[in-house]
Amino acid sequence: MVREILRLGNPALYEKSAPVTNDELERMRAVAVDLRDTLLDYRKRHQAGRAIAAPQIGVQKRMIYLQTDQTIVLINPVLSFPDGEQMEVLDDCMSFPGLLVRVMRFKRCTVRFRDLEWNEQKLYFEGDLAELLQHEYDHLDGMLATMRAVDNRSFFFV
Repeated sequence: MVREILRLGNPALYEKSAPVTNDELERMRAVAVDLRDTLLDYRKRHQAGRAIAAPQIGVQKRMIYLQTDQTIVLINPVLSFPDGEQMEVLDDCMSFPGLLVRVMRFKRCTVRFRDLEWNEQKLYFEGDLAELLQHEYDHLDGMLATMRAVDNRSFFFV
């Protein structure tokens, strides 16, 4: 089901999400379907969007839906950064369409997570996918790109 994407200023976007427990897995499968439907609807309307975090649809759980060349559902992800090298990027978000924010992100990251079968997984990302994952992970901690702006001149309307 397509869900409303919470917008910048909604207090729920600033809350830290709770971990998913094994007994919530069936509910999380339904949330994953809603995340997929919502992302695909956003893509259709805006020709953008590669990932969405559960808090963006009002579900305060640590879950990310990523759809690029493959679909990955990340439950309780934990990020690490192998070398600390950073890059400056213009970040956008479905929660504030039309606004770009200049932020610093790590060039590479490793993520450990559970999948929808509750199996432990580990993936490595670099470049734009590393940036994307960090952006979505921030949503799980109630952090928006606007809060990571390089400075007060880092905001651009498109």
